[in-house]
Amino acid sequence: MGLVSLKIGDGTARFKRVTLSSLAMNVLMLFSVLTTNLFALYSFTSSPKNQTLLHHAHKNISLISQQVSLILREIDSSQNKPTQTEKGLLGYETIDLSRPNIANELKLFLQHHKLPLGKDSRTGITEMVASVGHSCEKSMDLLSQYMNYRVSGPCPDDWSLAQKLILRGCEPLPRRRCFAKSIPKVGLYSFPISLWKNVSDKTVNWSGLGCKNLQCLNSKKLSKDCVGCFDLVNGFENPKYVNSRTKNDFVIDDVLALGSGGIRIGFDLGGGSGTFAARMAERNVTVITATLNIDAPFSEFIAARGLFPLYLSLDHRFPFYDNVFDLVHVASALDVGGRSEKLEFLMFDIDRILRPGGLFWLDNFYCTSDEKKGALTRLIERFGFKKLKWVVGDKVNGSGKSEVYLSVVLQKPVRV
Repeated sequence: MGLVSLKIGDGTARFKRVTLSSLAMNVLMLFSVLTTNLFALYSFTSSPKNQTLLHHAHKNISLISQQVSLILREIDSSQNKPTQTEKGLLGYETIDLSRPNIANELKLFLQHHKLPLGKDSRTGITEMVASVGHSCEKSMDLLSQYMNYRVSGPCPDDWSLAQKLILRGCEPLPRRRCFAKSIPKVGLYSFPISLWKNVSDKTVNWSGLGCKNLQCLNSKKLSKDCVGCFDLVNGFENPKYVNSRTKNDFVIDDVLALGSGGIRIGFDLGGGSGTFAARMAERNVTVITATLNIDAPFSEFIAARGLFPLYLSLDHRFPFYDNVFDLVHVASALDVGGRSEKLEFLMFDIDRILRPGGLFWLDNFYCTSDEKKGALTRLIERFGFKKLKWVVGDKVNGSGKSEVYLSVVLQKPVRV
């Protein structure tokens, strides 16, 4: 079936292409009308002797009409199914915007918009749907509070609220039409000097944090990977990855020598204040550091060093294409807790973004028990990685207790 064009002035009016379903519907309707009219004509011209036959014929016509009606309803239902399927896939009905006290900006952001040229022939989508995390439905009060602001005005100083939503699985967050709070970046150094110069307290936003300066942060143990990690001169950061304090501490140059085809880009999960990325930058390797601002301004501090922070939780699918990284480095961030399936999902996503021949570096993973170490070992073996380095060693913590740590360097195989 072709398109029918009608020239009107300087424009052209085009009628829609006739579909097979609409054609079938028209044929059935025409058949029904013709049959009914023939039957009426016959009833008026027939003799009384044929009334019995006419009665049976009337029943047959009635059955035909019922069948035609059923077929028409089936065609109409089949036409509506793609729309219902599309709504289900895109999550049209996920978030109930009819609740009271929902911010108008949230309603506007989540409103569906028709595609300007109609249905997309490749995807079958007819509307543009806003990207927002499915779990946001569980935190609608906080989400509405986050979206309650003055359009084109300053955004509320609520990054801690945004992070709370992210940690509850509300990721990605909806976009906003306001200006984020500006922090003058005073005292930034040029690259590569910035890698090992202490950052000024004035370069970060301290709202929502217990500490209000870097000295306070350096006096605390924020995590196993961050003990005084904001002191780049006198703390433990400077010797990291270039000097070994224990057999579990691998030297960067030794690991890089294991990479076949060269190590050029890497991904660091839970990289503290960015020291791993800094050491890699000195060796012309670009590393993205995934982090959140848990009790400290990690993202701003990493950026002040001239490095690339990625504000992302480990529950979010990594926003990278398959097989792109030469190296993935992870330490205590692999300890996701909860059920074993959660760790499996994380490991499979790490494997997805790591190229064949790329290196997976598990750096000083704390094994709280033999059971936990065994479960992690069995999981790693499922991927068929080649073991280049595998060290299990003890470290004495601050209280004098011995703890078991696992450090490994594995190479992703080529799978067919």
